Amino acid sequence: MRSLPLPDPGTPPLTGPFAFLWWLARRQWAVLASAVGLGVLMFACQALLPALTGTAIDDGLTHGFGPPLWRAAGALLLLGAVSAAASAIGHRFDVQAWMRASLTSSQLVGRTVSTSGHAITAELPTGEVVSAVANDALRIGEVFALAGRFVGSLVAYVACAFLMLRISVPLGLVVLLGLPTVAVALGLLVKPLQRRQTTQREASGRLTTLGADTVSGLRILRGIGGEGVFNARYRAQSQVVRQRGVQVAVTQSWLDALQALLPGLFVAALLWLGARMAVAGTITPGQLVSVYGYAAFLTWPVQQATQMLQGTTRAWVGAKKVLKVLAVVPASGAAPATAPTPPPHVHLVDQVSGVSLVPGRVAALVSADPDESAAIATRLGRFDDEAEAATPVHLGGVPLAAIDKEHVRARIVVAEATPQLFSGALGAELDVRGGASEDELLAAITLADAHDVLDSVPDGLTGELPEKGSSLSGGQRQRVALARALLLDPEILVLVEPTSAVDAHTEARIAARLADARRGRTTLLVTASPLVLDHVDEVLLLRDGELVARGAHTDLLEHAEHGDAYRRVVGRHLDEPALAGTHHDAGGRP
Repeated sequence: MRSLPLPDPGTPPLTGPFAFLWWLARRQWAVLASAVGLGVLMFACQALLPALTGTAIDDGLTHGFGPPLWRAAGALLLLGAVSAAASAIGHRFDVQAWMRASLTSSQLVGRTVSTSGHAITAELPTGEVVSAVANDALRIGEVFALAGRFVGSLVAYVACAFLMLRISVPLGLVVLLGLPTVAVALGLLVKPLQRRQTTQREASGRLTTLGADTVSGLRILRGIGGEGVFNARYRAQSQVVRQRGVQVAVTQSWLDALQALLPGLFVAALLWLGARMAVAGTITPGQLVSVYGYAAFLTWPVQQATQMLQGTTRAWVGAKKVLKVLAVVPASGAAPATAPTPPPHVHLVDQVSGVSLVPGRVAALVSADPDESAAIATRLGRFDDEAEAATPVHLGGVPLAAIDKEHVRARIVVAEATPQLFSGALGAELDVRGGASEDELLAAITLADAHDVLDSVPDGLTGELPEKGSSLSGGQRQRVALARALLLDPEILVLVEPTSAVDAHTEARIAARLADARRGRTTLLVTASPLVLDHVDEVLLLRDGELVARGAHTDLLEHAEHGDAYRRVVGRHLDEPALAGTHHDAGGRP
């Protein structure tokens, strides 16, 4: 059994639910074939039990406790043992098929979200994405868990009909025609159930989106007094979800009731007919017992068929929702590369602003408008190919949009000003690509001056961080993100305001260590802090989105043409309380 989740979930077709479900089935054909084979074996044994029971009764009545009766009893014991073993082993394959399909769907959604950039949030609400993993993926897997027993029940139905025809043609015809009639009657409720499940699923997705948006903006909502308004919205939407759930439950209850009633009526009719034949002498007492056994057993295939209908309905709805997520076109890297990857250690140039990163130099980007410099830094990472067409960036003279995205990601790392942390072990949070030693992790922590994080997290590197690093201060989160970026050790590293949330003493230590550690490798820091600017090789000065000067920090302070503008930008930073260390603690917590 291969370990789950799979190393590569594959590339599914996006043409429709059927194609997607069939693709999932083909990817685990061996598991499904094993589940189906064991399901057929189990149900075949169950189908033969009534026939052997009737034969044993007739042999006992005719010959007493002779060899024929003992042979029949032994055969019954063997069938029971084989059926039990097939059921136990088959259940393992059923669960494996369910998990493989569900986890593959979840992995595909996760991969799409992680590679699509901002396109996923632009096209789909958060709730749709969350529900695709938390709900729809599990529904997709359910149909594969039912497949083995469903096929086995169909085989058992055909076997029972054949054996019944051998006993009596009228009884066999009742089985052949009666059970399909029951299945069709139950199937009439599947369409309205599917429609109501779809409506309930959409309402639930909107509720999840509303909840996620409310939680993410809770602090702002409280500040402007809008918390009550959003609470009312959430309350109203939750009532809509409840009403849709009630509608689904009503239809489901009718289906469950008829699932018990209709097969029961069928069994009663079959027994009545068999009893009349036994009284008339057209069938033996043993055959009457067999008829009763078949009647009792055949309700099981009907239940399996009904469950398969319900499971297929839910899987169809879930597959449509998952495909909506998978169909999102990534903001970058959707088109194949059209140019070879440039050699290492070449210039990275933003064509619009004229900002050029010289290989092997540590530079700082300074602007009176921090958003302006941050936007240029973000462009250097190629996060949006559509925007790239309007503001092209070249690596070694080749447009970033023409280079293979994976090569760009391996060579250029952009760490933005608002880092995202996830739940998990601190060491795993830092080592995103895996394979780093403990010494390398500690070295990155030292560079980022983040030893206090080790002290604040129980068990250090193996300690668990909560979602978004909520147990850490703002400065600690920033330094964890800085250590994470430094550990990647890329050819080109772009850091946006890497020390904005720490006090002056911590910032000075980080600036000195960072410049020494990265010297010889291309590095750009977006900052106006003189504590950092004093350590870089050169400073790039922006004005109105264009590079107007470059040089050492001390040289720009005395620059004849741009010195006044540069001093105003740097001077504002000198006046900030963070430099005095009076309003921030060592971790950067206000």
